[in-house]
Amino acid sequence: MGGNLSRPYEGEGETPYPGLADIPESCVARIFQHLGPVDICKLAGLNWAFKGASSCDYVWEQKLPICYQEMLSKLFISEPHFLSKKQIYAHLCHPISFDDATKEVWLDRATGGVCLSISARAMAITGIDDHRYWRWIPYDESRFHEAAYLQQHWWFEVDGVVKFQLPAGEYSLSFRLRLGRPSRRLGRRIYVFDHIHGWDLKPVRFSLSTSDGQHAIRECYLEEPGEIEGNGIVSDARGKWTDYYVGEFEVKNESKVTEVKFSMTQIDCTHSKGGLCLDLVSIVPSKLRKETMKDL
Repeated sequence: MGGNLSRPYEGEGETPYPGLADIPESCVARIFQHLGPVDICKLAGLNWAFKGASSCDYVWEQKLPICYQEMLSKLFISEPHFLSKKQIYAHLCHPISFDDATKEVWLDRATGGVCLSISARAMAITGIDDHRYWRWIPYDESRFHEAAYLQQHWWFEVDGVVKFQLPAGEYSLSFRLRLGRPSRRLGRRIYVFDHIHGWDLKPVRFSLSTSDGQHAIRECYLEEPGEIEGNGIVSDARGKWTDYYVGEFEVKNESKVTEVKFSMTQIDCTHSKGGLCLDLVSIVPSKLRKETMKDL
């Protein structure tokens, strides 16, 4: 249908009729202001008017979050005036490192939502400097190319904090964890489970709090009681990355920096626990998490 509307009339005696090519670029741009980035890029290929409208600064300026200049400051020294707003949006869809490359921020390409990742390096981990308990392992599957691996400890405590100017809306926070240690055998990646223990005895406590007084607490077992190899059962949680959902918080005042503190603890000293990889903490718009993430 779009092709017919875009084609000029043919033949003598026929009455000319308007097509998509006749719509002024300014009108197309007004329509694009109400569409998402993905739809705009798809429609840009229809004709020259649509292509021109898809690059208008005032179209893409509305897609950029309030914190886009802060994001740019981490990528460039100042806002590059030689880039269009569409080009700026494209740049911000790629992860931008900050805080000594221990954290990343980027825009979700389809929605423009602001997403954050905080690496294990940015967290305060009890006993992390004692190689009897913890060690850092390279991990090409990780966004930060390494993970903190707990071999064994009685006191498990991880704390972190991030400060950022987030757009108004609801956000979800999750810990990305894996039971098992990566290894290689005959050039193939395998996962070793010999250190895994203690996670089926008591639940882990997750929590988050914000600078404006919001709180969320959740407790869950990393392995359900009874899911142990001694009973001939191997937990489904072993050998795969899992996002453990902690809770949600709402940003109401987007002109201020939001501080989010989070923690993960299991400090019952009656038993040890081990065999856990800690990758990162993610903060994403709640709507995006519900659409794309599978977590516990």
